[in-house]
Amino acid sequence: MRSVDEQLARALAAAVRPAPVRVAISEAQGLLCAEEVVAERALPGFDQAAVDGYAVRSVDTQAAGEEPVQLPVVGEIAAGSRQPRRLQPGQAVRIATGAPLPTLADAVLPTGFTDGHHAKVTVHQPVPSAGYVRRTGEDVQTGDVAVRRGAVIGSAQVGLLAAVGRSKVLVYPRPRVSIISVGDELVDIDRTPGQGQVYDVNSYALSAAARDAGAEVNRVGILESDPKRLREVVESRLLLSEIVVIAGGVGGELAEEVRSAIQDLGEVDMTRVAMHPGSVQGFGRLGPDAVPTFLLPGNPMSALVVFEVMVRPLIRAAQGKRNPHRRVVTARLLSPITSTKDRRGFLRGQLLRDESNGEYLVQPLGLSGSHLLASLAEANCLVLVDEETTEIPVGEQVQVSFLAQRG
Repeated sequence: MRSVDEQLARALAAAVRPAPVRVAISEAQGLLCAEEVVAERALPGFDQAAVDGYAVRSVDTQAAGEEPVQLPVVGEIAAGSRQPRRLQPGQAVRIATGAPLPTLADAVLPTGFTDGHHAKVTVHQPVPSAGYVRRTGEDVQTGDVAVRRGAVIGSAQVGLLAAVGRSKVLVYPRPRVSIISVGDELVDIDRTPGQGQVYDVNSYALSAAARDAGAEVNRVGILESDPKRLREVVESRLLLSEIVVIAGGVGGELAEEVRSAIQDLGEVDMTRVAMHPGSVQGFGRLGPDAVPTFLLPGNPMSALVVFEVMVRPLIRAAQGKRNPHRRVVTARLLSPITSTKDRRGFLRGQLLRDESNGEYLVQPLGLSGSHLLASLAEANCLVLVDEETTEIPVGEQVQVSFLAQRG
């Protein structure tokens, strides 16, 4: 029986990052930047007011520290103004936030420092040189790297790209993942199952899990155990995918049919992995591009856990994530748990936080059956139990891996 770490290492060794593509910045969120974005202009591009007030020479306000000073207001500059203005000594110009400073002005006097009049303003408080002014290039200088290669593009990075005038950016695209469900007993959710039939849960659940991991997903849906048809579909998806996931067909006669259908596309290693649930699984690299291909158990609970442990890290690695794994914390058990001997346990749990001391607490959920899906829907973590441990009592510390967080 292969260890979890060995099987995962095999999968991660197959990670291939898709070639970079140039996309509109509105489509880049969540992707990794594939270039050094160098600013071709300064940000801000000109000296501008940081607040509404009056553009002044700071020296003309210094006496206001002892008694009020009056300055004539000789005009007004709105944000977006393109008309150059020049300030004379002893004058003030009303100015809006973001508007360009007139020549000779070195400060902005906030309205709150004055009586707010339009013709002649009374200054009650002096302002220092450069006070309330956004200086040219104080955020980004021409030639600075605005967004670095390998940075995750979030809302701030999108804003900075827009601020330096970039409408497109080179990124590593989301890896394409194809999800296939195999089984003669499966029907789609828009049909009523007959005797012995069940809904196709896997193609929907695994597609959602792949999207959550950051993939671009193609849900192929259900394939019956027809080797010729299965081979045709898998072969076609290998040309359009960085990762292929086939749910079902890892045990019994169906497993033999699946293997025979894809055996000439490459080698898939069917094995037992020392984990519970989901010990029986397969992995290989198929097609001329050696596309990583996973064979997962047919029952949805096991399939989702194997996906979480094996497939999700590969998707994250293919995106170029420095750490493709979920965050792991230590938590105190609120109920006892049991685990299968000689297998690493991945047990459903609900992670809580003790507000009094910040300690993590975890409540195990549901029974241990690998077919039980409802408890996974309630879980926000997996309790990790090592291979040597079969029982852990209440109050003990355990390792817990985060799942997707609820809002």
